[in-house]
Amino acid sequence: MNRLLAAFLVAAAVLSAANEVRLPRYTREVLSNGIVLDVIPRAEVPLTSIRVVLRGGSEADPPELGGLSAVTADALRRGTAKRSADQFSNELDSLGASYAQQVSPQSTVVNIELLSKDLEKGLDLMLDSLLNATFPAAEIQKLLAQRIDGSKALKDNGGAAVAEYYRTFYFGANHPYGRPVDEISQAKITRDAIVAAHKKMYVGRNMIVLVAGDVNANTAATVRKALAGIAAGSPWQWQKAALPVSAGPRMAIIDKADASETQFRIGLPGIDRTNPDRVPLWLVNTLFGGRFTSVLNEALRVNSGLSYGANSQVEQNHLQGRISISSFTATQNTVKAVNLALEVLKGIAEKGITAEQLASAKAYVKGTYPADRLETANQLAEIVGDIELFDLNRGEVDDLFPRIDSVTVEKANEMIRKYLRPQNLTFVLLGNASKFPPGLEALGVKAPVKVAITEPGIRVTAE
Repeated sequence: MNRLLAAFLVAAAVLSAANEVRLPRYTREVLSNGIVLDVIPRAEVPLTSIRVVLRGGSEADPPELGGLSAVTADALRRGTAKRSADQFSNELDSLGASYAQQVSPQSTVVNIELLSKDLEKGLDLMLDSLLNATFPAAEIQKLLAQRIDGSKALKDNGGAAVAEYYRTFYFGANHPYGRPVDEISQAKITRDAIVAAHKKMYVGRNMIVLVAGDVNANTAATVRKALAGIAAGSPWQWQKAALPVSAGPRMAIIDKADASETQFRIGLPGIDRTNPDRVPLWLVNTLFGGRFTSVLNEALRVNSGLSYGANSQVEQNHLQGRISISSFTATQNTVKAVNLALEVLKGIAEKGITAEQLASAKAYVKGTYPADRLETANQLAEIVGDIELFDLNRGEVDDLFPRIDSVTVEKANEMIRKYLRPQNLTFVLLGNASKFPPGLEALGVKAPVKVAITEPGIRVTAE
């Protein structure tokens, strides 16, 4: 009976959320050392998530040291002034806590989740890793060796490999988002470079701290006291970079002789995180390739059987990104699948969408958003962290559904004409190039760039 009641309450909450979403009221303060501290209540379960967001991310990597920010984050728990790597792991396990770090184009995020009663212990453990990491030489050597091996092994996974080749080719090595992260760049990373990056980036004026979950009246004071000794330092200064401009379509072919299928990506210019078009473009992309029942997946998977899946994604980072069409197919169907994806793109560009389709996209986004973004303490910390990082406000959530409702068919079709234009596209294909059927030349690419996957690194440069 209790399980049935719980399930009913969850379902009722989701249904209610489908009509309105709101961030909980939370406290925000800026400490004297520049740290932004947000405390966000979510008391349904006795768990607390502590999330630290550092501005910069891979954008801050030196051009020749792609992966430096990720290596630095990975090394945080490899030994501190108070704990060895084993001691850190054992203490984390004794708390039943989870610890994770990740690097995005514009931030490094470190997160720990644990029982609320252990907040002070978890905070001490987390801040020890963030501030007192000693980066032992032996551990750094081991970590770099693992990451270099991982970069080489990546090429055995076609889907993972094509994503990296596509990123470096689309943006180019001179763009902060196009710097290769491979065995070549990571072999150049030294302990000195890690120490210098840590000293520069892990400072108060570059730090957002979010505490979400089962918090109480004393939580802010406890966290504030723990953060007080952190050096203020200097904030990261955001970089500026424009997308590469091409006079026509361009293509990179990554030759993997043992591949039985072709992974392909098709890229179009997109938006940044604060672009005012982000909500209507979200709805349009949901219909085009953002859900299982999208027109792209229906065409390539359901109707033609050329692929097990196809999708499109709209990146929203600090700098303008891409809209990416992604799929894969058997080698002999390479040209058919790419052409069909282009037909779908051209079709939606020419015909637009109907009021019924737009209503479907609105219902889908509003129905999935609460569970995807607002259900757990971690999710709340993540979204408030985004608000801080990108200088947004709580209207990003509180006004979302009215903004969705306000999108008209005319506005949606304007977004299609603006962004889903089948012109000057970027193509990246990874597969057995010697067995590609004829027809790729019809895409109008004058001089495709060809790279053997056996070549060192993940480097794609125009000939």
